[in-house]
This record gives sequence, C-alpha cells and structure tokens, in this order.
Amino acid sequence: MSRQLEAMVCHAPGQPMRRELVTLRDPRADEVVIEIMASGLCHSDLHQLDGSSAPFPFPVIVGHEGAGIVREVGSAVTSVAVGDHAIPLTIGECGTCGNCRSGQTNLCEAFLATLGQPQDCFTLNGQPVSTYSGVGSLARFVLVKESNVAKIRRDVPFELACLIGCAVATGVGAVTHTARVQPGQSVAIFGLGGIGLNVVQGARLAGARQIIGLDTNPQRGAQARPFGLTHFIDPSTCPDPIAAIQQLSGGGVDHAFECVGHAELMRQALAATRVGCGCCTVLGVPPDGVAMPVDTFALQLGRTVKGSFLGNMKTRSELPGLLDLFAAGQLDLASLASHRLPFAQANEGFALMQSGDALRVVLRFD
Repeated sequence: MSRQLEAMVCHAPGQPMRRELVTLRDPRADEVVIEIMASGLCHSDLHQLDGSSAPFPFPVIVGHEGAGIVREVGSAVTSVAVGDHAIPLTIGECGTCGNCRSGQTNLCEAFLATLGQPQDCFTLNGQPVSTYSGVGSLARFVLVKESNVAKIRRDVPFELACLIGCAVATGVGAVTHTARVQPGQSVAIFGLGGIGLNVVQGARLAGARQIIGLDTNPQRGAQARPFGLTHFIDPSTCPDPIAAIQQLSGGGVDHAFECVGHAELMRQALAATRVGCGCCTVLGVPPDGVAMPVDTFALQLGRTVKGSFLGNMKTRSELPGLLDLFAAGQLDLASLASHRLPFAQANEGFALMQSGDALRVVLRFD
C-alpha cells in the first residue's frame, strides 16, 4: 500500500527546502522500495535547487547519493530482497542492451530512453513531486526500478557507503574507466571538491607519479594530500597556472580533469595537457547553455577531450567494488565525509557546501 513519509521538498528555484509529508505510491512488479539511511549532498543537487541547471520540474526532492535498506520489492524482482543493503542509482544497468554489453559505456539504453520523462512516484497534497535524477534521496524512502538498485556489502556504514553513488564513482571512475590513467603518468585536477578529491584517489590507485591539484580554496592543498596529492597550485595567487603545471610536469600533464563545471577551466585543463598525447576529461556540470571553448589547433596537436558521466562505471556490476577497495584500505571514505548532519539540517548542509568548509556533507536519517 502507498505510504506517507518525510522528505525535504523545494518548491521553487532559490527557495529553502521544507520538511514535508509526501505520499509514495506502491511499487510495480519491477520496482524496489529502499529506506534511505544516509545521503550525501552534491553540487548537482544545488544547481537544481538554485535553478542554474534545473532539468526537473518544481516541486522537487533532490538527492542522488543515498544508501539504505530494501524494504519492499515488486513481484518480478529477483536480484535483491527485503533486508538487503543497497544504493539507488541514477543510471540503471539492464545488462542486456547494446550499451550495457559493449564494454564501452555505462549509459544503459533504458536510462537514455527515460531522460526527461515525467515521474509519478511522489505526490504532495495530490500533486506530483519530481525527484532529482530519478532518485530523490532526501526522502525517507525512495522507489526505483530493479535495474536502478545496486546491492552492497553490509559491513560499511551507510554514511560512508552512500558516497559511492556519485562522488567516489565519478572521480575514481573518471581516472580508471574514462581516462584510463597508466602507472607513472602525470595528472592535473582543476577543482578539489568532493569529485576532485576522488580523482586524486583514483590517480593514486592508478599509480600516477605526479598528482597536481588546483583550487582557489587554500585549505584544499593540505586536505587533499592524504588522498594522494603531490603538488598544489592556488590559481588566485599564481599568475599563470598553466605555465606552472607545464613547469612541474616537464611540458604538460598526461591527463587533466575539470571538476568544477566552469568553461574557462575546461579550456585551461586542455591547454595544460601534453602536446601530442594529452587528454582532458570533463566532469564538471556547467550552467545550462554554457559551452566549452575548444582551441581546435590544440586538438590538431594530438590532444583529446573526453566526457565522463558517473565515471563511466557500470552501476550495478562495478560500483559495489568501490566498497571492497574501502574495506581493503585503498579508498578513504571516512575523511571524505567531513560533515555529518541530521536529515532536518539539509539546508544547513548545502550552506556548508557553498562555504567551502566541507569536503562532503552527509545527512543521517536517524
């Protein structure tokens, strides 16, 4: 039967979220209900809330980095069961479409086919409420298709496990699955927020010899070194960051990653790569309508640009392996979750994110 539950609902761009009682419909045969125990906050959520990049209609429940417990399954669901620990996924993995079988992309054709379609999971006073990226993990329960559920190990706390649903997968995967950084190569990372720090971790895992981070927040250099950073540049005090990268790396890095969503930084990241073979991977999400300025001669000189969505990691079959790396001591999730707040303080959590004081804010559903 349908259930009523608490959720943080935003009714219009720029307005604070309100704690409201919403109604979640019954699951269909191929759907799963997950009780969310913890949810990380992401800049993509913030872009939806402030309206700078708002692909989903208001009112909306944001959050797409959740972890919890399966509480109900539809009659056709076979891969997860009530009581399993799980992560609801923004990108599903059907396992049978051409993209899933290709070994080249994580963009399942079922996910692509449903982009922009209306959602009908939640209502408030009889009116529909949309969910960001089809998840809406700032609700006590979420409803997703079986193909959008990743079963995870039980021995990782939810407030850490939730981070693999976006930040960790996006950053680590961009290194290992998109750019495919090789041992001994050099890396530059533009932006050391939650995504950028995981690019640092991914570069360390890949065996990069030099990991250069750039951020206008001077605290980020010290904060990123435990994750594997070898050099730090503050562009606000460095007159020519590209020249500084080229000097450190001996002519340009093998790989650059843009993690902010700023068009000029994308241009700089490409320019900072090595002539003949450098690769720039774009992770940041710019405001709607903003394009990356590309110097075509830079491309003719052998550089390449790649895009990466959730680190090009297949969600059901590959994301859970990130928790195996954590359990083996190879990924640091505990330091990444720098601020942990109760669910009711979601607005304060986003303010912390904007202040630059937090690495990743996690909300607990106690």
